[in-house]
Amino acid sequence: MDLNLLVALDALLEENSVAAAADRLHLSPPAMSRTLARIRKATGDDILVRTGRTMTPTPHALALREETRDLVARATAVLTPVTALDLETLERSFTLRCHDALVSALAPILIAAVAEAAPNVSIRLLAEPSADVADLARGHTDLEIGATAPQRPEIAARRIGTDRMVAVMRADHPLATGTLTPERFAEAEHVTVSRRGRLTGPIDDALAGLGLHRRVRAALPSTTAALQLAARTTMVTAVAEQVCRPAWTDLRLRARTLPLDLPPVPVVVAWHHRYDTDPAHTWLRAELLTALRTVLTAPDPDSAPARPPDGTPAPSAPTADGESG
Repeated sequence: MDLNLLVALDALLEENSVAAAADRLHLSPPAMSRTLARIRKATGDDILVRTGRTMTPTPHALALREETRDLVARATAVLTPVTALDLETLERSFTLRCHDALVSALAPILIAAVAEAAPNVSIRLLAEPSADVADLARGHTDLEIGATAPQRPEIAARRIGTDRMVAVMRADHPLATGTLTPERFAEAEHVTVSRRGRLTGPIDDALAGLGLHRRVRAALPSTTAALQLAARTTMVTAVAEQVCRPAWTDLRLRARTLPLDLPPVPVVVAWHHRYDTDPAHTWLRAELLTALRTVLTAPDPDSAPARPPDGTPAPSAPTADGESG
């Protein structure tokens, strides 16, 4: 068996084009066409079929795509010598995907640390997609930060810590002062954050357990949008406290401890096992873990309330039980 066919198959399935795959592998289009013919003979499948002016992968080809990419990556790692990492000369771009609010908290810390240690390294931070995608397996992202560990066996995951949900509203909102009870919280108008547009979630389940129901007027796809709506209306939203702190403090919103028994929100970093021993990826993971721990251990806002825009001293902030401190 000619294992070079795996490299050609990977290029064809990635590009869906004989000409593009040939250019990627520095071959002529006729040579790549002959290679495709050999792949078809070896697999007993057409692999790519013409659809108008484009090539479309067959169902069998789609089933082979991820396994082929993984085999090629592993073979490349076997035949690539591991050298000492020189951060001063390292030139590489890394792609990270995380919650939109986490970008505000994480980016200043991580990018500053990376720029100082490795001046030629670039970081791309992408927001979460509206649907679950296998970007780690496909090699489209290097690291992903979320609340759940992926179930795919080829994906490694590490839980860094936890966050908690807090209620956020305008500083002049009726819920910003006094004891925040489940009844008062349920009586407010709410906006939820859901990339799929869900109007209910764990908070509603906890309220239902107390015989309460809240009015959710809107569901928005990002925390940033929900916080901006809360800043302009009397709506209340619930967000992760530490992760979203820069976003709600910049808008001079008030965060209150939720009067509900909710589990902590895990913060999980995931990556593909193909990068387990990659020196540059290992270094970036360490920098990311340090940055995330900094985000998750930021000071409690109740102990250092934000100063109002006019510069006058801020009023005493409520403590966790809702009474003024």
